[in-house]
Amino acid sequence: MDIQSLFGLEGRVALVTGGSRGIGKMIVEGLLAAGVARVYICARKKEQVDETSAELGDKVIGLVADLSQMDGIKALADEIAQREDKLDILVNNAGAAWGEPFTEFSEAGWHRTMDLNVKTPFFLTQKLYPLLKAAGTVDRPSKVLMIASIDGMKSNPWPTYPYQASKAGLIHLTRRMAAELAKDNIIVNGIGPGAFPSEMNRAARDNAEASARGIPSGRVGVTEDMAAGAIYLLSRAGDYVVGTTIPIDGGVVNANIGAGNFVDPSGQ
Repeated sequence: MDIQSLFGLEGRVALVTGGSRGIGKMIVEGLLAAGVARVYICARKKEQVDETSAELGDKVIGLVADLSQMDGIKALADEIAQREDKLDILVNNAGAAWGEPFTEFSEAGWHRTMDLNVKTPFFLTQKLYPLLKAAGTVDRPSKVLMIASIDGMKSNPWPTYPYQASKAGLIHLTRRMAAELAKDNIIVNGIGPGAFPSEMNRAARDNAEASARGIPSGRVGVTEDMAAGAIYLLSRAGDYVVGTTIPIDGGVVNANIGAGNFVDPSGQ
Protein backbone atom coordinates (compact mmCIF):
# COMPACT_ATOMS: atom_id res chain seq x y z
CA MET A 1 0.00 0.00 0.00
CA ASP A 2 1.52 3.29 -1.15
CA ILE A 3 0.64 6.21 1.11
CA GLN A 4 1.64 8.74 -1.56
CA SER A 5 -0.82 7.17 -4.00
CA LEU A 6 -3.53 7.20 -1.34
CA PHE A 7 -3.16 10.83 -0.36
CA GLY A 8 -1.37 12.41 -3.32
CA LEU A 9 -3.09 14.71 -5.81
CA GLU A 10 -0.47 14.76 -8.55
CA GLY A 11 -1.76 15.99 -11.88
CA ARG A 12 -5.12 17.13 -10.54
CA VAL A 13 -6.70 20.46 -11.47
CA ALA A 14 -8.74 22.20 -8.77
CA LEU A 15 -10.92 25.24 -8.18
CA VAL A 16 -11.33 26.65 -4.67
CA THR A 17 -13.89 29.42 -4.32
CA GLY A 18 -13.08 31.97 -1.66
CA GLY A 19 -9.55 30.61 -1.85
CA SER A 20 -7.68 33.84 -1.19
CA ARG A 21 -7.97 33.76 2.60
CA GLY A 22 -9.22 31.89 5.65
CA ILE A 23 -10.28 28.27 5.33
CA GLY A 24 -10.16 28.43 1.55
CA LYS A 25 -6.52 29.43 1.61
CA MET A 26 -5.74 26.65 4.11
CA ILE A 27 -7.23 24.14 1.71
CA VAL A 28 -5.26 25.59 -1.21
CA GLU A 29 -2.05 25.18 0.77
CA GLY A 30 -2.96 21.55 1.40
CA LEU A 31 -3.69 20.90 -2.27
CA LEU A 32 -0.33 22.33 -3.24
CA ALA A 33 1.47 20.19 -0.68
CA ALA A 34 -0.34 17.13 -2.06
CA GLY A 35 0.93 17.85 -5.55
CA VAL A 36 -1.90 19.35 -7.61
CA ALA A 37 -0.94 20.50 -11.09
CA ARG A 38 -2.95 23.72 -10.89
CA VAL A 39 -5.38 25.29 -8.47
CA TYR A 40 -7.65 28.17 -9.41
CA ILE A 41 -8.76 30.47 -6.64
CA CYS A 42 -11.41 33.15 -6.82
CA ALA A 43 -12.71 35.98 -4.67
CA ARG A 44 -14.46 39.30 -5.18
CA LYS A 45 -11.48 41.46 -4.29
CA LYS A 46 -8.71 41.52 -6.88
CA GLU A 47 -6.03 42.65 -4.46
CA GLN A 48 -6.64 39.64 -2.21
CA VAL A 49 -6.59 37.25 -5.16
CA ASP A 50 -3.37 38.75 -6.52
CA GLU A 51 -1.69 38.74 -3.13
CA THR A 52 -2.47 35.10 -2.40
CA SER A 53 -1.55 33.97 -5.92
CA ALA A 54 1.81 35.71 -5.64
CA GLU A 55 2.41 34.29 -2.16
CA LEU A 56 1.61 30.67 -3.01
CA GLY A 57 3.38 30.40 -6.34
CA ASP A 58 2.95 29.65 -10.02
CA LYS A 59 0.56 26.73 -9.57
CA VAL A 60 -2.06 29.11 -8.14
CA ILE A 61 -4.14 31.00 -10.71
CA GLY A 62 -6.22 33.85 -9.35
CA LEU A 63 -9.59 34.87 -10.82
CA VAL A 64 -11.90 37.66 -9.72
CA ALA A 65 -15.50 36.50 -9.36
CA ASP A 66 -18.65 37.59 -7.57
CA LEU A 67 -20.54 34.39 -6.92
CA SER A 68 -23.49 36.04 -5.19
CA GLN A 69 -25.30 36.39 -8.54
CA MET A 70 -26.06 33.90 -11.29
CA ASP A 71 -24.20 35.88 -13.93
CA GLY A 72 -21.06 35.76 -11.78
CA ILE A 73 -21.44 32.01 -11.28
CA LYS A 74 -21.81 31.46 -15.02
CA ALA A 75 -18.91 33.78 -15.82
CA LEU A 76 -16.58 31.84 -13.54
CA ALA A 77 -17.66 28.49 -14.99
CA ASP A 78 -17.17 29.83 -18.51
CA GLU A 79 -13.70 31.10 -17.62
CA ILE A 80 -12.66 27.71 -16.25
CA ALA A 81 -14.09 26.00 -19.34
CA GLN A 82 -12.02 28.25 -21.58
CA ARG A 83 -8.87 27.26 -19.72
CA GLU A 84 -9.47 23.56 -18.97
CA ASP A 85 -11.14 20.61 -20.69
CA LYS A 86 -11.79 18.91 -17.36
CA LEU A 87 -11.87 19.75 -13.66
CA ASP A 88 -10.84 17.16 -11.07
CA ILE A 89 -11.67 19.06 -7.89
CA LEU A 90 -14.22 21.72 -6.97
CA VAL A 91 -14.16 23.15 -3.44
CA ASN A 92 -17.28 25.21 -2.75
CA ASN A 93 -15.89 27.35 0.04
CA ALA A 94 -17.14 30.90 -0.64
CA GLY A 95 -19.74 31.90 1.93
CA ALA A 96 -21.22 34.66 4.01
CA ALA A 97 -22.41 35.23 7.57
CA TRP A 98 -24.82 37.86 8.86
CA GLY A 99 -25.90 38.54 12.42
CA GLU A 100 -28.66 40.82 13.70
CA PRO A 101 -31.16 40.65 16.58
CA PHE A 102 -34.18 38.47 15.85
CA THR A 103 -36.67 41.34 15.80
CA GLU A 104 -34.49 43.45 13.52
CA PHE A 105 -33.11 40.85 11.13
CA SER A 106 -33.08 42.22 7.58
CA GLU A 107 -34.29 40.56 4.41
CA ALA A 108 -31.08 41.67 2.68
CA GLY A 109 -28.94 39.81 5.21
CA TRP A 110 -31.16 36.75 4.92
CA HIS A 111 -31.00 36.62 1.12
CA ARG A 112 -27.27 37.25 0.87
CA THR A 113 -26.43 34.52 3.36
CA MET A 114 -28.83 31.90 2.04
CA ASP A 115 -27.94 32.60 -1.60
CA LEU A 116 -24.17 32.49 -1.23
CA ASN A 117 -24.14 29.55 1.18
CA VAL A 118 -26.69 27.28 -0.55
CA LYS A 119 -27.65 28.52 -4.01
CA THR A 120 -24.11 29.29 -5.15
CA PRO A 121 -22.61 25.85 -4.40
CA PHE A 122 -25.50 24.15 -6.19
CA PHE A 123 -25.43 26.25 -9.34
CA LEU A 124 -21.65 26.50 -9.61
CA THR A 125 -21.48 22.69 -9.43
CA GLN A 126 -24.24 22.52 -12.03
CA LYS A 127 -22.40 24.87 -14.40
CA LEU A 128 -19.12 22.96 -13.93
CA TYR A 129 -20.78 19.55 -14.22
CA PRO A 130 -19.51 18.87 -17.78
CA LEU A 131 -15.90 19.47 -16.71
CA LEU A 132 -16.28 17.40 -13.55
CA LYS A 133 -17.89 14.56 -15.51
CA ALA A 134 -15.12 14.69 -18.10
CA ALA A 135 -12.53 14.25 -15.34
CA GLY A 136 -14.18 11.46 -13.38
CA THR A 137 -13.57 7.75 -13.87
CA VAL A 138 -14.38 4.71 -11.76
CA ASP A 139 -10.75 4.41 -10.69
CA ARG A 140 -10.21 8.14 -10.30
CA PRO A 141 -13.45 10.01 -9.61
CA SER A 142 -13.63 13.76 -9.62
CA LYS A 143 -14.49 15.40 -6.31
CA VAL A 144 -16.77 18.16 -5.05
CA LEU A 145 -16.15 19.37 -1.50
CA MET A 146 -18.73 21.54 0.27
CA ILE A 147 -17.49 23.70 3.14
CA ALA A 148 -20.33 23.75 5.64
CA SER A 149 -19.94 24.51 9.36
CA ILE A 150 -20.51 22.93 12.72
CA ASP A 151 -23.20 25.61 13.05
CA GLY A 152 -25.20 23.47 10.63
CA MET A 153 -24.82 20.51 12.98
CA LYS A 154 -25.61 22.20 16.30
CA SER A 155 -27.08 25.46 17.49
CA ASN A 156 -24.93 28.35 18.60
CA PRO A 157 -25.99 31.28 20.77
CA TRP A 158 -25.40 34.03 18.19
CA PRO A 159 -28.12 35.71 16.11
CA THR A 160 -26.81 34.35 12.79
CA TYR A 161 -30.10 32.70 11.85
CA PRO A 162 -29.68 32.26 8.08
CA TYR A 163 -26.05 31.22 8.47
CA GLN A 164 -26.97 28.33 10.73
CA ALA A 165 -29.95 27.38 8.55
CA SER A 166 -27.94 27.64 5.33
CA LYS A 167 -25.14 25.42 6.61
CA ALA A 168 -27.65 22.79 7.74
CA GLY A 169 -29.21 23.02 4.30
CA LEU A 170 -25.82 22.65 2.64
CA ILE A 171 -25.14 19.47 4.60
CA HIS A 172 -28.35 17.91 3.30
CA LEU A 173 -27.71 19.27 -0.19
CA THR A 174 -24.36 17.48 -0.06
CA ARG A 175 -26.17 14.19 0.52
CA ARG A 176 -28.65 14.77 -2.28
CA MET A 177 -26.04 15.89 -4.79
CA ALA A 178 -23.85 12.93 -3.85
CA ALA A 179 -26.73 10.61 -4.71
CA GLU A 180 -27.23 12.35 -8.04
CA LEU A 181 -23.62 12.58 -9.18
CA ALA A 182 -22.07 9.33 -7.96
CA LYS A 183 -23.21 7.56 -11.13
CA ASP A 184 -21.09 10.04 -13.12
CA ASN A 185 -17.98 9.24 -11.06
CA ILE A 186 -18.28 12.57 -9.20
CA ILE A 187 -17.98 12.16 -5.43
CA VAL A 188 -19.57 14.86 -3.26
CA ASN A 189 -18.66 15.29 0.41
CA GLY A 190 -18.38 18.09 2.91
CA ILE A 191 -16.41 19.48 5.82
CA GLY A 192 -17.91 21.21 8.85
CA PRO A 193 -15.18 23.48 10.23
CA GLY A 194 -15.19 24.48 13.86
CA ALA A 195 -13.11 27.34 15.24
CA PHE A 196 -10.42 28.32 12.73
CA PRO A 197 -8.87 31.79 12.68
CA SER A 198 -10.34 33.80 9.81
CA GLU A 199 -12.13 37.02 8.99
CA MET A 200 -15.43 35.19 9.42
CA ASN A 201 -14.37 33.78 12.81
CA ARG A 202 -12.65 36.71 14.44
CA ALA A 203 -13.01 35.17 17.87
CA ALA A 204 -10.73 32.28 16.91
CA ARG A 205 -8.41 34.69 15.15
CA ASP A 206 -8.19 37.41 17.79
CA ASN A 207 -9.00 35.57 21.01
CA ALA A 208 -7.89 31.97 20.46
CA GLU A 209 -7.36 31.23 24.15
CA ALA A 210 -10.93 32.14 25.05
CA SER A 211 -12.32 30.26 22.06
CA ALA A 212 -10.38 27.15 23.07
CA ARG A 213 -12.20 26.93 26.41
CA GLY A 214 -15.26 25.50 24.67
CA ILE A 215 -13.31 22.99 22.57
CA PRO A 216 -12.58 19.49 23.93
CA SER A 217 -9.19 19.43 22.18
CA GLY A 218 -8.26 22.61 24.02
CA ARG A 219 -7.23 24.70 21.01
CA VAL A 220 -8.52 26.29 17.83
CA GLY A 221 -7.80 24.71 14.46
CA VAL A 222 -4.68 25.39 12.40
CA THR A 223 -3.91 25.17 8.68
CA GLU A 224 -2.68 21.57 8.87
CA ASP A 225 -5.96 20.42 10.45
CA MET A 226 -8.06 21.83 7.62
CA ALA A 227 -5.61 20.83 4.89
CA ALA A 228 -5.46 17.24 6.13
CA GLY A 229 -9.23 16.85 6.15
CA ALA A 230 -9.54 18.24 2.65
CA ILE A 231 -6.71 16.08 1.29
CA TYR A 232 -8.31 12.97 2.77
CA LEU A 233 -11.66 13.56 1.08
CA LEU A 234 -10.22 14.81 -2.21
CA SER A 235 -7.60 12.07 -2.66
CA ARG A 236 -7.89 8.33 -3.35
CA ALA A 237 -8.09 7.86 0.42
CA GLY A 238 -11.59 9.33 0.43
CA ASP A 239 -13.02 7.68 -2.68
CA TYR A 240 -15.37 5.41 -0.70
CA VAL A 241 -16.72 8.23 1.45
CA VAL A 242 -19.82 9.58 -0.28
CA GLY A 243 -22.33 12.23 0.83
CA THR A 244 -20.72 12.72 4.23
CA THR A 245 -19.92 15.95 6.04
CA ILE A 246 -17.05 15.54 8.49
CA PRO A 247 -16.78 17.98 11.42
CA ILE A 248 -13.22 19.21 11.87
CA ASP A 249 -13.74 20.99 15.14
CA GLY A 250 -11.65 19.58 17.97
CA GLY A 251 -14.64 17.61 19.24
CA VAL A 252 -17.23 20.37 19.66
CA VAL A 253 -20.01 18.47 17.88
CA ASN A 254 -19.34 14.88 18.91
CA ALA A 255 -17.22 15.00 22.06
CA ASN A 256 -18.57 17.94 24.04
CA ILE A 257 -20.55 16.78 27.07
CA GLY A 258 -21.10 20.27 28.49
CA ALA A 259 -22.52 23.52 27.27
CA GLY A 260 -19.05 24.92 26.66
CA ASN A 261 -17.88 28.50 26.96
CA PHE A 262 -18.83 30.58 23.96
CA VAL A 263 -17.12 33.72 22.75
CA ASP A 264 -18.94 36.42 20.82
CA PRO A 265 -17.91 36.16 17.12
CA SER A 266 -16.93 39.81 17.12
CA GLY A 267 -14.08 38.89 19.43
CA GLN A 268 -15.40 41.06 22.24
